[in-house]
Amino acid sequence: MENSKIYDCQRGCEVTQNEKGEHICTYNRRACKLSVFNWLDGICQSDLMHLFEVRFKNTRKTIFRNESGQNLKIGDIVVVEAQNGCDVGIVTLSGPIIANQLKRDRINPETYEFRKIYRKARANDIEKWQEAISREHKTMIRSRQMAADLGLNMKIGDVEFQGDGSKAIFYYIADERVDFRQLIKNFAEEFRIRIEMKQIGARQEAGLIGGLGVCGQALCCSRYMNDFQSITTQAARCQDLSLNPQKLAGQCGKLKCCINYEAAAYTDAQSRIPRLTEPLQLEDGEAFLMKTDILKGEMWFSYDSHSMANMIPLMADQVKEIIAMNKKGNKAPSLLERGEKEKAPEFFSAAGEESISRFDEVKGNRKKHNRNKSKNRKK
Repeated sequence: MENSKIYDCQRGCEVTQNEKGEHICTYNRRACKLSVFNWLDGICQSDLMHLFEVRFKNTRKTIFRNESGQNLKIGDIVVVEAQNGCDVGIVTLSGPIIANQLKRDRINPETYEFRKIYRKARANDIEKWQEAISREHKTMIRSRQMAADLGLNMKIGDVEFQGDGSKAIFYYIADERVDFRQLIKNFAEEFRIRIEMKQIGARQEAGLIGGLGVCGQALCCSRYMNDFQSITTQAARCQDLSLNPQKLAGQCGKLKCCINYEAAAYTDAQSRIPRLTEPLQLEDGEAFLMKTDILKGEMWFSYDSHSMANMIPLMADQVKEIIAMNKKGNKAPSLLERGEKEKAPEFFSAAGEESISRFDEVKGNRKKHNRNKSKNRKK
């Protein structure tokens, strides 16, 4: 009888055991970080038919060349060439969509030397792979204790074992340069494997761990982002966002990546809005700018600089005309007349029916009708 499934969301697969005790791994695209939808599935391209994207732990994935001569498809577990020894991963992309991935990574397929796919993984390869995976969590906890004992100012965020169990990658975060030569020696003596230290940033750590953002969706850094751009508070200022560190910071403790998404649109819209250094000069007084709707290009003015009551909206083009008149020494007409003309219309339904208050009138008429009926009965 088969055991229950174990979902390995770090590598995007489901692991079960058959009656013989052998591990059976199946690919699950919905459990992958930085997953890509193959919208060119079924289309063949001869010059890319030997290239496959192989996924490893979390956000690490690389494109390999199939030198085994075997027919590979998405979801196959394969043994691939590593810097020392071999590694085990899952085929996640094939076909013409690989060209887009190469373009994104700025790789020229004609000159780049791709590593090889040796073969499909056998039962003993998967057993070694699962045994190496089971050691990762304990190794990470122990490595953190050893780094703390040496007094190193660093945080080990994740550990990834190679498929054959002969090497481990330690991902760490540090604000300054760290001399971890003694730490590597201690790791080699403790774990009896080859050690590779790889420094990552706080945003990359959030992508490795994953999670949900305030929008309710998976973090962008674990869903599709692999190129992190610098984010400043100026991008928040141009969108009139509240400069509250708790609201602007993401789970990594840095400014949210989504602040940059609409910054260019706001900057472009803001360039069409005139800058006011003094109030508008009108025939009936001065009008002060109280707020601005950047995307609509609408500016709201009030005759009282300390109150936001009775504000009158003006479009950016109208404000430019008034500014031009003031520069010539002329005063613009009163805004009160414009405010009366631009009153909001009454509510109309989508079908163009009467006002919504008609239901209240019907209710009153029914009461009068019922009273007349009762009087007639008494008579």
